[in-house]
Order: sequence, then structure tokens, then C-alpha cells
Amino acid sequence: MKPVCVLGNGQLGRMLRQAGEPLGIAVYPVGLDAEPEALPIHQSVITAEIERWPETALTRELASHPAFVNRDIFPRLADRLTQKQLLDQLGLATAPWQLLATASEWPHVFASLGELAIVKRRTGGYDGRGQWRLLAGETATLPDDCYGECIVEQGINFAGEMSLVGARGYDGNTVFYPLTHNLHQDGILRTSVVLPQPDTARQQQAEAMLSAIMNELNYVGVMAMECFVVAEGLLINELAPRVHNSGHWTQNGASISQFELHLRAILDLPLPQPVVSTPSVMVNLIGTALNTGWLNQPLVHLHWYEKAVRPGRKVGHLNLSDVSTDSLQQALHSLAPLLPADYASGIAWAIDKLQ
Repeated sequence: MKPVCVLGNGQLGRMLRQAGEPLGIAVYPVGLDAEPEALPIHQSVITAEIERWPETALTRELASHPAFVNRDIFPRLADRLTQKQLLDQLGLATAPWQLLATASEWPHVFASLGELAIVKRRTGGYDGRGQWRLLAGETATLPDDCYGECIVEQGINFAGEMSLVGARGYDGNTVFYPLTHNLHQDGILRTSVVLPQPDTARQQQAEAMLSAIMNELNYVGVMAMECFVVAEGLLINELAPRVHNSGHWTQNGASISQFELHLRAILDLPLPQPVVSTPSVMVNLIGTALNTGWLNQPLVHLHWYEKAVRPGRKVGHLNLSDVSTDSLQQALHSLAPLLPADYASGIAWAIDKLQ
């Protein structure tokens, strides 16, 4: 099988490499400053773990590579303006929004979108960075360079957050995992819970929306769609044209992980529907030092990224899966004292979701 070069060498590239090994697929996560001639680029299929990249010797080389899968889709979805325009074009539900061009637009923004405005940089903001929640009296706090470079959305009073991770092959075949319940704190995903039998109507709505997006783009590989849960159904918040944090539970809770599924799709290998038969929980490790005590818990699977531990930085995750929700809840109770206190609310939320 052809090797795969991954543009970006963070934890997603690392996990793609790990997923390739059992299949005999050589996966090379590469930093943006890598020397092109040191890599098997010309015989490889190219994918990416990041949506945006600067111009370097490597990215210049890849700009005309015939097997860079989804290359032209990345910039379209990395810009929140063109991403929102795509969703509007397809008639898919999203929060009311507009481009924030000048400060003079604020009266119109609050008149049309309501009292809470969510401002997001068009590019680059993630994990809560590059975003502002503003009431009418707070707009002066917004940096001047945001105008023209940000969109503004209506603040949504949502009941919860869910994501759908799916994949599409070159033949247009699509497969999906069950919807994942997600808990964010300060804009960072803290905990995910998945149940093997999700709400049927929501699952069907989400699959129809993500299918429409992937088919319109002629996309190949894994894509994630983050949604708000509201009374009318699901509102699309954001798209990620890559493997996604909220799909990490699939490493231990599905017959095929999202990482293997992505490799299968881009290499045109069989793409069966992954089987999910047990509930699963994923706990993100954010700025938390490694604790081998976690391994005393028999249901805990540790995925450690070997990154320097810094506040707010994703340094690993814990996956727990079991056919018994009671056993899973008990495992979470036992895990809680082994984590810093700020994890308690996320663990309690996951236990509640498993009721």
C-alpha cells in the first residue's frame, strides 16, 4: 500500500501513524518546516491534521501534488466566512450570523441577532481562542483588527453540544459513528460520551447534514461536524475536515477507529460501517501531569501525547468503554480522585449522561 504523509506532526498525526501500523501502512507525520527531499512525498498520498498552514518549502512542494486529498477544501472550511456560506448554500441549519465589517454595524447586529453576540475570528481561533461573547455595552473591548476578519453569530441558548464523525470514500459511500455528547469548558473539549443507540431522529438529521456537506465538496476521508442541540433539532456550529478530538473514543470503543477509517478512505480501501456496541467516555487531559495511577483502573485506556505539560494544553486523553453502564459509571467514580479537582464537573456530567 502507498505510504501516507500527514501535513502536521501533532497528536493527530501521531495517532494516524499508530493506526496505520497494524495495516502495514507507513504514515509519516511531518512538520511544516520539514525538507521535502527527505520524505517519500512523490509516491505518497497526502493528508493533513491541520486546516491552515504557512508557505514553506514543504507546503510549496505539496501545492501541486496530485495526491493531496482534499487540498482545496481545507482553506474553504478553515475560513469561518466561507464555511458559513457553504452551510447557507446547502440550506443547513446554523446560528444566524453575518460578517462583522465595521464597528458601525453593531446597532444592526444586536437588532437582528439579539442581545448576545458571539464574535469569532474567520481563521485561526480554536479551543476558545479568537472568540468573544459580547453584550451591547461591551463592544469597545473587541480588538480593532477584528473588523473585516471576524464573523458574528447569534448567541444560542442550547441544551447541549453533540458532534458527528463520519467518513466518505472516493465512490461516495458514507459511514458514520453514533452522535457524541460533548462538554466544553472555556471553549476546550473536556469530556465526550457516546451511547451505542443514540436518538434516532437526531442521528438521521446529523447524517443527512454531514452527507450533504461531504457530497457537495466531493470530500474523501473523515470529517467532524459540531452541533448545538436546540428544541428544533441540531444547529451546525463548526466543521473540521480531519480526524477530531470528539472522535478519540473510537480508538477503544469502535471496531474501526476514526484514524483507521480516515486512512482507509484516502487510500481507497474498504469502508464498512464501524460497529459500536458499548457506551464509551473520553476524558481530555488538559495541562495535567502524567499519573500512572490511572492505569490501576481496568477500564482506563491511556493515550499520552509525550508533549510538554502546559496550562490549557491537550497532553493526552483517557478512554473508557464497557458493555455495562453501571461498570462505566463506577469506573468514572474511581477515576475522579486521581484527577485534579477541576475534572470533577466533567466526570459528574459523564456519569449523568450514562444514566
